Parts: sequence; C-alpha cells; structure tokens
Amino acid sequence: MTELLTKERVLEALKRVKGPDLGADLVAQGLVSEIVINKGKVYFAIQVDPARADELEALRQAAERVVKALPGVDSVAVTLTADRSPGSARAGGGGNGKAQEPPPGSPTRPGAARDARHRPGGVPGVTHIIAVASGKGGVGKSTTAVNLALALKERGLKIGVLDADIYGPSMPRLLGLKGQPQQLDGNKLAPMEAYGLKVMSMGFLVDEETPMIWRGPMVMSALSQMLKDVAWGELDILVVDMPPGTGDAQLTMAQQVPLAGAVIVSTPQDLALIDARKGLNMFRKVNVPVLGIVENMSTFVCPHCGERSDIFGHGGARSEAARLGVPFLGEVPLTLAIRETSDAGRPVVATDPSSPGAQAYREIAARAFGELERSHGAARQAPRIVMES
Repeated sequence: MTELLTKERVLEALKRVKGPDLGADLVAQGLVSEIVINKGKVYFAIQVDPARADELEALRQAAERVVKALPGVDSVAVTLTADRSPGSARAGGGGNGKAQEPPPGSPTRPGAARDARHRPGGVPGVTHIIAVASGKGGVGKSTTAVNLALALKERGLKIGVLDADIYGPSMPRLLGLKGQPQQLDGNKLAPMEAYGLKVMSMGFLVDEETPMIWRGPMVMSALSQMLKDVAWGELDILVVDMPPGTGDAQLTMAQQVPLAGAVIVSTPQDLALIDARKGLNMFRKVNVPVLGIVENMSTFVCPHCGERSDIFGHGGARSEAARLGVPFLGEVPLTLAIRETSDAGRPVVATDPSSPGAQAYREIAARAFGELERSHGAARQAPRIVMES
C-alpha cells in the first residue's frame, strides 16, 4: 500500500539536503517553511540570505529533486525567500529569546532582505504592464480585468493576463480554464490560453478550495516566478489582476516591473470609494501613472420593465475622479448577463458582444489605451521601494 504523502515525509526527504554552507541539513537549520500539499503537488519555501539567492539556486533544485522522488508526488514548486535576517535569534533560542533588530540601512534588516530578493526590470517580450486594482474586494475587479483584456485584444493587440491574486485567484473560473500549465525547457511555464489571451494564475497550480496560507515573502516569490518564469512571448500589454488592498503584492509589482499604469475599479457607494482612494494614492506614491477609475455595478436596468435602479448609488466614481484629478474611464452597468457569463467562464465581451456591458468595457478599454499611450508608461523605470516588516 502506498504511503500517504504528508508534510512529515517531505521534511524527512529534505533532511538529505545540506544547508547553504554544507553544514546541518535544511530541516535542522529551520530553513524550510510553509509546506502546502494538494493532490500530489507540493509547495514550500526555503529561507536564505537574500544576498546569496542566485548562488543558492542549486540548493533549491536539490530540494526539489528529493521531494519529487517521493511516491505520490506529481510536481514540486520551491521558492527561495527571506523574511528574517539569517542568524537572528529564534523564539525560544539563546539569550532573551528575542531577535535583535538590525540598525537602519543594514543589509540584513527585513526590508532590505525583501528588497534584495526582487530586482527591478521588465518582463522580456512585454511592452506594457498595467495593473487592475481595487481598494477592497467584491467590487468586480477581476471581471473588469478579464473583459478589459478582451476589449484590448479586439483592438488588434497581443494581450496576456496575470492573475496576481494569490489568495483568491479568479481567472481559471472567469475564462473556463482547467488543467495545469506545461513545463518548458529552462524551468519556464507555458501560459494557458483562452479567447486569444495568454493567462497565468496560481489557480492552475492549486485547487480552488485549497487555502493559500502564505506569508508576504512567499507571495512575493510566487508573483516573481509568475511574472518572469512564464514564457509570455511577445505581448503588447500584460493585464495584471491585482489582489484587493494595498499590501505586499501591490508593492512587489510596483518594485519588480515598470508598471505602465493602473486602472482602479470601484462601485459608486462611499464605502467602496474610500478604499479605492487608498489604492489610487498608493500607486501615486510609487510613481505609477493612474490611467483612470472605473465605476462598476453603476446602474441596474430591470430586464422586464426597463426601470432604472441605482442599487449601489450612481456617479460616485466619476465625482471622485474629478476631485482627485484622474481620468474617469466609464461606467459598467449591473446586469444579469455579466454575472452569468462570468460564472460560466464565458466573458461577456467575447460571448455577448452586442450587450450593453460589453459595449461599456470596449469604451473603457479605448479610454484606458489612450491614457496609456499618452503617459508613455513603458519608458518608466521601476521605482525602488523599501518594504519594512
């Protein structure tokens, strides 16, 4: 009978891999963290000195090999990360059990560790990268991102979509995609494809019901790999569906690549606009051009009687855009067609092109592309950001 694949068996295998200086093994040194197992797929991180990340690639590969050899393992994903300074005291260790805080400017302080782990630079073959973001969840950001991408593709552009929401990936369902990406030579992954879009998402690698219990540094490493270890080919625009909020993922994207611009999605009510304002200001602080604001779920028109109802209010995002001095890209109505096509993996722009919702997305795409061309965002250099713990 085949042994059950467990975290303990993974750790036992990793005891055969020596640490960075060929002393004790990875497990004995406490360098293995956050093991996730899902249907034969194993994910974990190895904490290393960020300054040695490149030279320790062989260690990462060795760890991957010993785990891949375990019965029941179909695939392994290993990342190198650093969320504490190497050699700092662990809780319960010597002395008073507290890690010593490195002085400002120290190369081993947590902020410097993460900064060193991610080096700025564009994605080969990709001309523009734009982020679709929101200050909070539940405002229809992912649906907007995929339909915006499809509307841009209709303009004759080569478009890719990166689902950067590690904790709640939506693109597999929104585009009706199943299966896993093919691994190519050079440890690259081939993006999945649907409706003429090239797509990558953590949802292709992990079952949608599996929670991603990952710390910020692991999320950053995963985003880095999905950006730069995917064979995107030649793209005019890579649309990035950002997770909601203003955390590590947003800062990682702004630091790693020269974002050409950001589209902010909000519903009209005041509560959503407060959070949208935070997202907009975050992009401004890291010198990413804001291409504009989209008002989603703007108005509901009853399909039976034709009566208009402003369920979430109306015009709030337009007023906010005017107040903040950023473009207003347009309104997307609250329609049954958008909800049904999204749930079915058949985006409205591709499958119901004459609908009011599809037309609204096309107008938003046209305005966003005009702002993108005016901003000349592709010439920007990625800003340098120091992220403190």
